[in-house]
Amino acid sequence: MAKRKAAPKEDLGRSEAPAKAPDDSVYIGQSVKPEFIYLRLANRHGLITGATGTGKTVTLQGLAEGFSDQGVPVFCADVKGDLSGVAEEGEPKSWIEARAKEIGYKVEYRAYPVIFWDLFGKDGLPVRTSVDEMGPLLLSRLMDLSEAQEGVLNIAFKIAKDEKLPKLVSLKNLQTLLEGLAARANKLTTKYGNITKASVGSIQRSLLVLEQQGGSHFFGEPPLKIRDMMCTGRDGRGYINVLASEKLMESPRLYATFLLFLLSELFEELEELGDPDKPELVFFFDEAHLLFKDAPKALLEKVEQVVRLIRSKGVGVYFVTQNPLDIPDTVSRQLGNRVQHALRAFTPAEQKAVKSAAQTFRRNPKIDTEQAIMQLGIGEALVSTLDEKGQPSVVQLTLVRPPNSRVGTITESERGKVIADSPVKYPAKPSDSEADQARLQEWADGAAEAKAASADEKAATRTSSGGGSRSDSFWTTLGKTLIKTGVPLATRVLTDALKGRNRRGGGGFGGLGALDTGGGASAKSSDNSKTETSAGDKYVPFKSINVVERGILGGRKRQ
Repeated sequence: MAKRKAAPKEDLGRSEAPAKAPDDSVYIGQSVKPEFIYLRLANRHGLITGATGTGKTVTLQGLAEGFSDQGVPVFCADVKGDLSGVAEEGEPKSWIEARAKEIGYKVEYRAYPVIFWDLFGKDGLPVRTSVDEMGPLLLSRLMDLSEAQEGVLNIAFKIAKDEKLPKLVSLKNLQTLLEGLAARANKLTTKYGNITKASVGSIQRSLLVLEQQGGSHFFGEPPLKIRDMMCTGRDGRGYINVLASEKLMESPRLYATFLLFLLSELFEELEELGDPDKPELVFFFDEAHLLFKDAPKALLEKVEQVVRLIRSKGVGVYFVTQNPLDIPDTVSRQLGNRVQHALRAFTPAEQKAVKSAAQTFRRNPKIDTEQAIMQLGIGEALVSTLDEKGQPSVVQLTLVRPPNSRVGTITESERGKVIADSPVKYPAKPSDSEADQARLQEWADGAAEAKAASADEKAATRTSSGGGSRSDSFWTTLGKTLIKTGVPLATRVLTDALKGRNRRGGGGFGGLGALDTGGGASAKSSDNSKTETSAGDKYVPFKSINVVERGILGGRKRQ
């Protein structure tokens, strides 16, 4: 059976219907009909995929503008710097005019209300939170801790709560807590579980790396108020929150963990709304593959839970990535609105991705979806959104509408003016409570002092019980050794001297004459005695101890 061919591209913009979406929707572009997302179904989440250079960023920018026009605040990350142009009025360009004419869209060049954010506080308002609010699970992901190290970190948070210690705000607070944990390890292990100094040391090392990557800018006070990202302007348009992420992307794990933290904060702080007429916030998660890459099972389960339940809080989450296979099935099946840009299929893995992407759409008998994905041009996409009944619409080849704002970057002076006009303000430098840090340090030092006192008490107990110290034991052993070896040796020398005197005819204690240093007969007999002894027994005193090779204690002498 012959394969169906993709629809000719010249047919994409033809439509009997006007290029206008319903008033309660966000316009995406034009196929054989207007393609749009219903506002009341926008919190059913979505997915924007496609290879590099196929138009994902322009699609994201257009959707952000559409939601803003409907009074819905938007959050998005600017990973390349070209999304910042949404803050400035667009400029007429040939490709913009041509696309607008082709689909019957009237471009209204204008700037949009924007709040710039920056984790490092340079290209936007600083974003901060506390270590307590981040929690052990996300911190473990952020520092790439092992299972055992994550367990120790969980124990640290539990102990801080049980001991009623001050709130952990900065990385310094956490480092101090871990110091006290290591000092109390032996005592706490029986109550909370195994705590090894090696695990604590590894966590401390990871904290140093995180600090060098700029993590200290993120942890501090005042923390971000999530409602500050949900502002609307005087004209009723929602603010577009743009996170400056060019530098942040140098630490991909920090980037992904921070965005997940924002999602979890939205989930925790927002109230249940059920099915609102329009979202409270639309959250675009660009470079979404960084969130799921090498993520532990516990984290994946948390992401799935947040995506599933945050809908009822009025938040729509739209993942943006290159490959649809980057999104786990448990998350992908919850994404109702889909925009698929072109994919390249040169390798078996890429061909699998194309086939997988085609199978996620509701079949259109007029389109070979798999072939169409590989034939799409820049600014063209396959689109399927939820219809009035909440069911996926038939996939359509779509020409995406051009943005109203600037396509590209803005200057530093333009960015500075936008930051100065922001409706919310945050201090440039983080603050930390010195009193809380002093309290934590006191707790950690108390553990070290208690440990030292315990060691002194044990030493005193050993001394009082007659055990003595190690130095006493050494000198006692040395004295006993000298007595055991020296006395028998001296006795043997004296005995041999007496025997030698007796063999020459002497008797009694006269044998001591062998040691006489006087002259005459005594000296002569002493010489004879030496000669006879040497010729007979050949005894040489101290021959068993070679004083040249060994020291007095038996250790080898240094040459």
